[in-house]
Amino acid sequence: MAVSAVATLLFLLVASPVAFAANHVVGGSGGWTQSGDYTTWAAAETFTVGDTLEFNYGGSHGVDVISKDDYENCNTGNAIESYSDGKTTIKLTKSGPMYFSCPTFGHCQSGMKLSVNVQDSSTPSTPSTTPSTPSTPSTTPSTPSTTPSDSPATPNTPAKSTPATPNGATGVFGSMNKFVIGVSVVLGALFVFMC
Repeated sequence: MAVSAVATLLFLLVASPVAFAANHVVGGSGGWTQSGDYTTWAAAETFTVGDTLEFNYGGSHGVDVISKDDYENCNTGNAIESYSDGKTTIKLTKSGPMYFSCPTFGHCQSGMKLSVNVQDSSTPSTPSTTPSTPSTPSTTPSTPSTTPSDSPATPNTPAKSTPATPNGATGVFGSMNKFVIGVSVVLGALFVFMC
């Protein structure tokens, strides 16, 4: 009986963080466009292992997962992963910095790039403060886009992500609710096995 109680408790402790993953819609309601301010958006978010980044974009854009050096130099020729489906979801599977950019010529240089710092799921939640490195001007002149603007008519206002918690709480209270729910699950399991 005691062995099954310990096994159940360990399972609950390991499985609990997965239940609280958040989906971060990159750029909020404005999506992944040339007019987004991704440094400000990322600074207001907390990225944790198990969360997802959702990129929503038009046909003239894409998403490349790139190295730090390629991020700093806006080099999109060495993408680690590349997406162009219009709605890309990327799961954050390990802690540490991750870098993204639009592979369309000139878009990275105009600010269409994102740097996030993914925290381990056991790390306390605080907003991401990954500094943005200013891009250096390209020696190749950029060609102005001839396509119509793909940004929506509404202003690009960053939106907070919505954690997948049972009550939809966000921010500091969302973290507190995660803790309370996790402790309640563990204590409930202990109570059942002790009675």
